[in-house]
Amino acid sequence: MHPLASLETAVRTVEEAESLDGPVAAVKKAVDAALPSPAVRDALHGVWLGHALHPAMIIVPLGSWISAAVLDFVPGGRRAARTLVGLGVLASVPTAAAGAADWSDLHPQQQRTGLVHATGNLAALALQVASWRARRRGRQLRGTAYSLAALSVGGVSAYLGGHLAYRQAAGVNHAEQAPHLLPAEFTRLATLDELPEGRPVRRVLDGVPVFVLRRGRRVDALFDQCAHLSGPLSEGELTGGGEDLCITCPWHGSVFAVADGGVRRGPTTHPQPVLQVRVDPDGTVLVRLPEEG
Repeated sequence: MHPLASLETAVRTVEEAESLDGPVAAVKKAVDAALPSPAVRDALHGVWLGHALHPAMIIVPLGSWISAAVLDFVPGGRRAARTLVGLGVLASVPTAAAGAADWSDLHPQQQRTGLVHATGNLAALALQVASWRARRRGRQLRGTAYSLAALSVGGVSAYLGGHLAYRQAAGVNHAEQAPHLLPAEFTRLATLDELPEGRPVRRVLDGVPVFVLRRGRRVDALFDQCAHLSGPLSEGELTGGGEDLCITCPWHGSVFAVADGGVRRGPTTHPQPVLQVRVDPDGTVLVRLPEEG
């Protein structure tokens, strides 16, 4: 068997390992208890930034540790290497917190992979802490060995992180396809009489699910699949009113403004695609992508 095929088989085994569900539940409970504030969780998700925070934060600890490993083999670089190892250790704390916040709002298979990914990261962190302590005590060769071992473990963990993001689609925009599927010209969606008053419903337009909310003659329409993990927004709960009316995804609690699809609360950091609506005098509701696409 090809080595890469063996590696993929191992990863699939992790995805399907129901034996991990117990530890996943226990860790999730601990994460939720440690991060009870929605504002803190949103900050860690990166809602304020408009992009996931965890992948960006990884650059600091990983960059520091790789640079330290290079300096270990450069004459006169030992002191700087020790400083960089310490910087990486410190930076790993908020990085791990952001990752934990994201992980707690994933699907079960993603959480299994994420738990093993996090375990590998913790092992790498422990080795880097041991490296820093050894370096501080003047045991340079031991410190270098610990750092190289940490990078090896971290490499395996990084592979799982890449699999989680790119194969299992954790953290990506699950509504990105909407502009490529929805019509660019005004297309009939329904009539006002076919839409209930004040209650979101799901309509299908050219095979694409659309969230629709009627309030009198005003109709708002969004792509129905939540940008976080494709949850059905039309089954969610409405909160607020007027221009501040919001819809909460029933799966993981992301909150969007009905008027413009803007993110009001994570875990998503991606806005929800919104459709331009026109109501003809006879009550026919037509929708299209906004002119900017």
